[in-house]
Amino acid sequence: MKTAGATVFQVVAPPAKLFVSAIDVLSRERVCLVREPITVAEPIVPGAGAFAVNASEQAIPRMRESECATPLATVGITIPVFNEERTLPGCIKVLREFLDEQFPFEWSITIVDNASTDDTLRVATALASEVDGVTAVHLDRKGRGLALREAWSASTADVVAYMDVDLSTGLDALLPLVAPLINGHSDLSIGSRLTPGSRTIRCGKRELISRCYNGLIRLTHGARFSDAQCGFKAARTEVIRPLLPYIQDESWFFDTELLLLAEHNGLRVHEVPVDWVEDMDSRVHLAGTVRDDLRGLARVARAKASGHARVAELPQRPEPHAAHPDIVTQRRGSGLSWQLWSFAIIGGLSTVTTLLLYALFRLWWPIPLATFGSLIISTLLNTEANRRFTFLGACSRNTSTGRVHFQGLAVFALYYLFTTGSLILLHAVDPRPSRPVELAVLLGSFLLGTAGRFVLLRGWVFRDRGEHGGRENGRGESQA
Repeated sequence: MKTAGATVFQVVAPPAKLFVSAIDVLSRERVCLVREPITVAEPIVPGAGAFAVNASEQAIPRMRESECATPLATVGITIPVFNEERTLPGCIKVLREFLDEQFPFEWSITIVDNASTDDTLRVATALASEVDGVTAVHLDRKGRGLALREAWSASTADVVAYMDVDLSTGLDALLPLVAPLINGHSDLSIGSRLTPGSRTIRCGKRELISRCYNGLIRLTHGARFSDAQCGFKAARTEVIRPLLPYIQDESWFFDTELLLLAEHNGLRVHEVPVDWVEDMDSRVHLAGTVRDDLRGLARVARAKASGHARVAELPQRPEPHAAHPDIVTQRRGSGLSWQLWSFAIIGGLSTVTTLLLYALFRLWWPIPLATFGSLIISTLLNTEANRRFTFLGACSRNTSTGRVHFQGLAVFALYYLFTTGSLILLHAVDPRPSRPVELAVLLGSFLLGTAGRFVLLRGWVFRDRGEHGGRENGRGESQA
């Protein structure tokens, strides 16, 4: 059926597929979607505001052009290549066919040649001249991160994405990758080979290295994403542009640095389980990549601790709020009772951690060094745990993690001086106190010191800076 300015095709779906999309496939400027159960198709006959769709003559109101004349989102796909003259033509052929047949949004493909020494540039240029929607860019320096930085900085698309030239990741994950970005639900989207539902075919060596590396990221940075290095990612352009100047790496660590900065700045990262088949003709040199990744993790940790990883120019995501106008809500973890229970539990776990670390360090170190090392590490873990669980929401988005941990160490130093000083004072008053008196003083100083730690953590380290507690309803009115 033809409507004014658009051609709509009727599609017959098998019984298992109840929802049919009628898409304007001739003009990529407009799209008209019909989302209704359709089981049997009949010729569509224009009528007075309706058309028949099955034998029972159920009617679906016909959409006016003004109702379906919605501009499509645009997706720019980058393919970074280095010495890929053999692989590139097949990649573009398969990708172009998939986008034409199964991808409902405006798209463009940018091939970025990273200083190839074979005929990759010539092949890329030829493809750009022969295939609509494909452009080629040449860079004089190598680096996947550099390629993505240059392409994404220049892109005019609403969403930017990239994938490896070998198409190791199944293309059926592309639409789930970009959909949450287009509707604004998420800021970045990544394919994951390690999340439940993913399926991979690769050698055991790379599987082990990948799992160890991503485990190290979670351990050292508290990352919540599962796979930093899968070559299948996308981001909203308005979000990625402010982040790019803060990413220093121009090679393989670019992906990890991007995700760490995104999470550190409160961006939402969406993960898609993918099917992934390893290409044995890889350009990745494992030894050098692992070394650079470890250096990068340390560098990003320093930037986060110093506050240099905060990106002020990022668009702010609104705080979560209740959709229902009259629902009564309370901020999670804002009550004193929760803080006391959480502080006590974390304190107990920290004590166990200290003992275990001390026992481990005593295998190599003398008593003073083992004591100092175990206390420092357990204090850092204790402060981080209290930040995440006890004093939820107390730290603002721009609070420096380094400042929090420095203050946490200062609080512990005061606690240590108080408990130790109590025993020193006891022995100054009574050079030979009885064991029960010594234990009583130690217990009293421990209890008072612990209470003082809680007060300092709550009122100084994790002081609620300008955030309003209390119970609120959906209109933001206080119910306290």
